[in-house]
Amino acid sequence: MADAQPLRLLAQDADDLSVISAALQDAVARIGDIAFEPSARRLTIAFNRYRWEAGGKTRERVRSGLQLGGVLSVQSRKLRRDARSAVVELLSLSFEPGEAPGGAVVFTFAGGGDLRAEVECLEAVMADVSAAWPTPRAPAHEA
Repeated sequence: MADAQPLRLLAQDADDLSVISAALQDAVARIGDIAFEPSARRLTIAFNRYRWEAGGKTRERVRSGLQLGGVLSVQSRKLRRDARSAVVELLSLSFEPGEAPGGAVVFTFAGGGDLRAEVECLEAVMADVSAAWPTPRAPAHEA
């Protein structure tokens, strides 16, 4: 754990975003840790990210932040915004192109919920912001 290098990633196209998506797969967040600031056109989410890059024998999580810039609007489906302590698990991030260079960043969560951020252009930054800590189990998926 002491030698864990924090990830710092930037996405400016769909391929870049797929790298961030892989790093954030199975990350968990509380609904209250999702913040959209319309006047700043910024969406920020704090996650507890599983460190897939640590390898199979090391089971760790780390606090990570994801921020999207140039956000025009945010819509959610099957996410109870009033349940601020409810936990969501991120399955994937994707970019749906719109009028160039804009489009939508889609967050797909376990259980069928999703979040859609309409953006002027794709500008996403992900950074680990804490030391890693051990977790008793790795995320598991049905085959």
